[in-house]
Amino acid sequence: MIRTAGSRSLSPGIFRHASYTMLAAVLASCSSTTYQANVQGPGQLHGHAPAPEFLNDPIEPLNRGIWAVNKGLVVGIVQPTAKGYRKIAPPPVRESIANFRRNLTYPGRLINNSLQGRWKGVGDETTRFLANTTAGGLGFFDVATKWSIPKSDADFSQTFGTWGWKPSTFVVLPLGGPSDDRNLTGYVFDSAAEPWNYADEYSVIGPVTAFNKLSDRSEDAARLLLSEKDSYSLGKYAWTYAAKDGEPDWQLHGPIDRPTLETLGAVQLTLADKEFPLNSREMSVKIPSTGRKLKFNCWMQKDTAPIVYISPGLSSHRLSLATVWAAERLYQNGFSVVSTSSVFQPEFMEQASSADLPAYPKVDSRDLHVALTEIDKLMEKKYPGRLGKKALMGFSMGGFLGIRIAADEKSAPSDLIRFDRYVAINPPVDLQYGSQHLDGYTRAPLAWPEDQRQARLNNAAHKAAKSLTVKSDPNAVPPFEGVESKYLIGLTFRLALRDVIYSTQQRHNMGVLQTPITPWKREESYREIMNFSFSDYFQKFAVPYYHQKGISMTELRREGKLTTHTAALRNQKKVRVITNTNDFLLRPQDASWLKSTFGSSRVTLFPYGGHMGAMFAPPVTQAIVGSVQDLK
Repeated sequence: MIRTAGSRSLSPGIFRHASYTMLAAVLASCSSTTYQANVQGPGQLHGHAPAPEFLNDPIEPLNRGIWAVNKGLVVGIVQPTAKGYRKIAPPPVRESIANFRRNLTYPGRLINNSLQGRWKGVGDETTRFLANTTAGGLGFFDVATKWSIPKSDADFSQTFGTWGWKPSTFVVLPLGGPSDDRNLTGYVFDSAAEPWNYADEYSVIGPVTAFNKLSDRSEDAARLLLSEKDSYSLGKYAWTYAAKDGEPDWQLHGPIDRPTLETLGAVQLTLADKEFPLNSREMSVKIPSTGRKLKFNCWMQKDTAPIVYISPGLSSHRLSLATVWAAERLYQNGFSVVSTSSVFQPEFMEQASSADLPAYPKVDSRDLHVALTEIDKLMEKKYPGRLGKKALMGFSMGGFLGIRIAADEKSAPSDLIRFDRYVAINPPVDLQYGSQHLDGYTRAPLAWPEDQRQARLNNAAHKAAKSLTVKSDPNAVPPFEGVESKYLIGLTFRLALRDVIYSTQQRHNMGVLQTPITPWKREESYREIMNFSFSDYFQKFAVPYYHQKGISMTELRREGKLTTHTAALRNQKKVRVITNTNDFLLRPQDASWLKSTFGSSRVTLFPYGGHMGAMFAPPVTQAIVGSVQDLK
C-alpha cells in the first residue's frame, strides 16, 4: 500500500523560507500592476510602487488558516523538540541520517533525471547510489562526494517545469509550508517514489529522517515566524522567486549605487549560536496608558552586569535578525540585554502606544521611555542586585527616538528611567528628508523603459532570491545595478510602512482606505496600502489625526528633526553616535551637525556601509560594543 503522507508529513517547505528573511522583506510589495491600475487614491499620485509579479492567491483565507496551524506547530512543538533532538544527536549523527535519507530517495532522482533527458545525471546518481550503498554503509556515509562524483538532484516539480508547467497559484500545505500548484502535484508523485511508502514495517523511516533534516532549520524558522507580524505574506512572496525555475540575468545593465548596494550587506549578519534568540526569557509588563501588556526578551548574565536596552529600527520586532545579532554580541561581551519591538512595530503600537498611529516623535519617544521604565522596574524586581549601569541602544529609527529621549532627560518626569548611556546606530537626523529619499527609491524602476520594466523587476527579485540561497564571497559585490538596489531598499521600508498603516487602520479606521481590512483576506488591502508613500502616510493619515488633537503639520515637521533640539543635545554628554558618511538617510550636512553637537570624540563615522549595511564588519562591531564598554 502506498503511504502518500509518510515521509513528507513534516515537509522542509515550512522552514525553507526562513533562509529568505531579507529576500521576503525586500520583495513583499504585494502589488500587481493589474490591480494598481484599478486603485484610485493618494498612492496613484505620490507613491505608485512598481512591483514584481507574484503567485496568485485565490484561496488566501484557507491558506492563512493552514499557515496559522503550521506556525503553532513549529513554534510550540517542532522547535523545542528539535532543540532537544540536537542535544542527543550531534552534527555527525544528523549528517549520517541525512545521507541515509538521500541515498534511499535515489529512485525518484533516477526517474526524474530520465524524464528530463539528463542522462549524465542518471549515470552520476546511479554511481553515487552504488558507491554509498556499498562503501558508504547503506548510505550513512557519503563516500561518493569524497570521490568527486557529482550530485544531480531532480524531482517531479522540476520535471513538470521542464515540460512547460509554470506555477500560478500559491498553496500552503498542512504541516508542510509554502508551495504552489505545480509543487503540490510534484509532492504527490515524489511521495509515491519514496520506497518506505511501500512497506509498513519501514514507514517510520520517512518522518524520522524528515524531522532530522528539519532539526537544523527549526530555530531560524521559529524566530522568523515569531518576529514577523504577517509571516504568511513574507513566505508567499519569498516562495514565488525562491522556487522559480532557471537562472536570472546576472548582467548589470546600469551603474551601481554604492550606498544602497552596501546597505544590502545587512544580509551577512549571522548568529554565532542559532539557539541564542529563543534562549532568551520572554516577559511582559503592563503599560499604564493602555492597560495592556507589552512583551520583551531578556538575556541575563549570571552576575551583576551593565544592562543594554535595545530599541530596533522602523517596524522591527524584538527578535528581528539585526536586534538579536546586536544582543548576542553584547551578551558575549558581558552585558545583560533587553530587546523591545520598535515603536512602529504592530506589537508595540497595539500594546504600548498612547496614540492611534505613530508619527509625532514627542509622543513616540515618551511612549518608548514609559515602556522602558516599566520594563526596568520589573527587571529590578526579578533580578535584585544584578543590574549594573544602564544603556539605551537604538538602531535607525530606534536611535532617533533614543536621542530624542536624551534631549528630554532633564525635563522628563522624575519617575522615568535615566540611562547612563545613549547609543544611536545610523540614526536619521531629518525624518522628512529620509522618507522622501525612500519614496524615490521605491519609484526608481520608473526610469526603466516601460516595455522592459516588468521583466526587469521580476529579474531583480529573482536575483535577490538566488543570491540569498547560494554561498558567496562576503567580500564580493552584490550583483545589483543602482536602480535594482535602490528599489529593493525602498520596498523594504515600504513593507514596514504597509504594516504600520494596516495596524493603525485596523484599530482606528480613518476612512482613507477603500478596501476592507480583514485579518484572513488581506491581499486587496495590502495592494492598496502599498501604493501609499511615506509622504502619503504623513499627509493623509498623520496630519489629519494630529490636527484633531491640536498639533499642526508645522509642529510635526519640527519634531521630525533632531536639529530642533540642538541646544539640549549639546549639553547631553552621555550620547554616542555610530553612523556612516554614505548613509542615504543623512543629508550632506548631517555628519557635521552630529560632530559639532556631540563632539568628535563621541561620534564615530565610517566611510562605508550605507544604512546599517556594515555592522558585520569587525571595526563597526567593535565600535558598537565599545560604545558601552566603559559602563562595566
